Amino acid sequence: MTNPTLTVTRTWTCVLFDLDGTITDSAPGITKSIAATLQALGLPIPSPAELVEYVGPPLLDSFRDFAHMSESEARDALAIYRASYHEDGAFDSAVFPGVRGVLKRLKDAGIPLAVATSKPELQARRILDHFGLTEYFDVICGASEDESRSAKGDVVAEALRRLTEQGVDLSQTVMVGDRSHDVEGATEHGLPTILVEWGYGSPAEAAGAIAVVHSTDQLSTLLLG
Repeated sequence: MTNPTLTVTRTWTCVLFDLDGTITDSAPGITKSIAATLQALGLPIPSPAELVEYVGPPLLDSFRDFAHMSESEARDALAIYRASYHEDGAFDSAVFPGVRGVLKRLKDAGIPLAVATSKPELQARRILDHFGLTEYFDVICGASEDESRSAKGDVVAEALRRLTEQGVDLSQTVMVGDRSHDVEGATEHGLPTILVEWGYGSPAEAAGAIAVVHSTDQLSTLLLG
């Protein structure tokens, strides 16, 4: 990714974080479960690079866009995927180096934090619990189990609603993510986005971000000054 600017001088009052590709390197477990799903359906298994394209956007969209499934086929595939991922893929991941330190510094500075992920909310909470990260977040918001809330803009809206209920100052809120749908979802609500290079996005996906960072030190500087 290219770097639009690293001159960000705002004092942030709240930070939203994507999960997959931003906090956790979750591609191994996700791509393994997607491959198992496609195999179970008798479909060809894409290359590793193609499988990574599935990581990040809502999976219903990915099955439709990349496997060319109908709505009903995509929902059937999603059910198979979730069973596989719950058993074999959820913890086949790791927290990106340095991210835990950024979260701790933000929490210590008194800045409210939220997770806004297209991953099902119960699964997101399970993963954050597993890695001991739940304590850093005031709100953990993900997709609903029925996928009625799965688009990133809808997830961000729900996260902001819950934060508002807690009395959080949202006047200077920023999204941290790694894919274009993070930028688009945040933009729907007038929020700027900082993209991280260690995730799964391509350079073209940086369009619309206020900054792109290649290290957690850079991210910490932009969020805390």
